[in-house]
Amino acid sequence: MSKTTSQYTNVMNSCRVIFEKKTIDYGTSWRILRPSSLTDQIFIKAQRIRTIQETGENKVGESFEDAFQAIVNYCIMALVQLRNPTDFNDNLPPERAIKFYKEIENEAFELMQIKNHDYGEAWRDMRVSSLTDLILTKVLRIKQIEDNKGKTLASEGVEGNYFDMLNYSVFALIHLGGEC
Repeated sequence: MSKTTSQYTNVMNSCRVIFEKKTIDYGTSWRILRPSSLTDQIFIKAQRIRTIQETGENKVGESFEDAFQAIVNYCIMALVQLRNPTDFNDNLPPERAIKFYKEIENEAFELMQIKNHDYGEAWRDMRVSSLTDLILTKVLRIKQIEDNKGKTLASEGVEGNYFDMLNYSVFALIHLGGEC
């Protein structure tokens, strides 16, 4: 588990650095996005990964690593939006956005540790393509819950799905880094 902790931390540090740099460049313009728009952004990234996995052809040039890092960051943005609803012109100071990011990052890490214990690090034997499919499944679940106005009968709800997609993306990044 110490290997996983180190790998997970390294991946999340990289994702956070990207988030911090983009926050300096763009501010928190993403705050205008509704959670459903962020869900669609995650869908676009995951669908692109799947298309390239199936065709073997990447015309845009964005790497799988870049796309999975974007999914991590979109998941965190969506969780921030869910927990801190905004008005149209609400501006979140960058230092506060980074604080929210780190809080969610810590929650995701704790969840990963709990699930990793129970599942025995099964993700290490999975293919990146399977992780991509799981992310797409979670996106479709979230879209259905959003279409149902957040009402669920038996599911874990939207937050749990965002956390799962975040962690699946981290696992994919560990695989892509050749560290499994």
